[in-house]
Amino acid sequence: MKRIKISAVILCVIMLFCSCANQPAAKIETNKWNTNYKYVLVHGLSGWGSYDIRYKFMPYWGMFGGDLIKYLNKQGFDCYAASVSPQGSAWDRACELYAQLTGSVVDYGKAHSEQCNHERFGTDYSKNPLIDKWDSDNKINLIGHSFGGATVRLLSELMANGSEQEKATTDEKELSNLFKGSKADWIYSITTLAAPHNGTTAYNVDSSDSESDTIKDKVHSFLSSLVSVASKDNNDGRIKEDNASYDMYIDNALKLNSSIETLENVYYFSIACTSSIQNDDGTYSPDESKTESLFINSAKLMGKYKGVTESGFEIDESWQQNDGLVNTISAKAPFGAKQKEYEADHVSTGEWNIMPVYNGDHMSLQGGLFKKNDVKEYYTDLFSMINRL
Repeated sequence: MKRIKISAVILCVIMLFCSCANQPAAKIETNKWNTNYKYVLVHGLSGWGSYDIRYKFMPYWGMFGGDLIKYLNKQGFDCYAASVSPQGSAWDRACELYAQLTGSVVDYGKAHSEQCNHERFGTDYSKNPLIDKWDSDNKINLIGHSFGGATVRLLSELMANGSEQEKATTDEKELSNLFKGSKADWIYSITTLAAPHNGTTAYNVDSSDSESDTIKDKVHSFLSSLVSVASKDNNDGRIKEDNASYDMYIDNALKLNSSIETLENVYYFSIACTSSIQNDDGTYSPDESKTESLFINSAKLMGKYKGVTESGFEIDESWQQNDGLVNTISAKAPFGAKQKEYEADHVSTGEWNIMPVYNGDHMSLQGGLFKKNDVKEYYTDLFSMINRL
């Protein structure tokens, strides 16, 4: 009985946090916008969205600061929170996102499912699609946090160009419309938040590092816990390559980049984060006033790491600035993609507009966890800018 009472008190506290932080603000002047396409926000590793029960009690977008989606909707933005596999690969998550947006059955593809040793079909969203209409006249803006960045980028690639492998191995009548391509004009913009476009050194712990093995073990333990805490155990026998963690190793992320085109008709924005301070020797240490305690050890390790990947890619000192889980340089834009620093009067499609680096850790743009961060005005300004394009 005592446990039940304590749980009820905790639940009330959480709901109080959310309700108090979500007080309505003055509405912005929406008549100044040129567009008001829907915004679809996609969570990162071990995240959750509106299809998940936990979202009602602790929204991924807003956290203890209140439901950001509800707030933005009150300001005139049409926003939705997708729910994709917490530990799924970029491919699987893109297929799930497509099914939610089109109100269809998840089809991971005949070739992919056979190669990766898992079921071809997943959840049926025909009765509860995330949005009511999606086509070239009703475009969407895609927002991806962390690994959600790779998810929305791969979705855009499949929407534009389809999959030659799936076309070659699947009967035309059975081929998902996602793999047919020719739908690049269904997407208006893509914005990534603290996304490991080029991978993260959080997975590259060198045995010669001066930190003790205990610290290394803690880093790996934390990364593993991110995968397991908010997701079901993966016991379906799939190959190891069909996994989010695999896609975030630097070599694998760079390989994924080579298969994703920057589309000429889409606006691209990227926001990298940093919660680190440069030391006298050039390395970086976490700013503990801005970094969640969960990220302190990984931030320290990443802040001084240099090395070479298995493929020979050199990780130099430019990778040391980080947000606790993702290197700031990696979150700016995919290497090799057309890119430039953001200029308000010179925003074009077909290239990455790199926004000013956000001063906060990996969870700051979600609203923070223990270090609560009010991001409502930030998103209001960001979405207003996109709507005025």
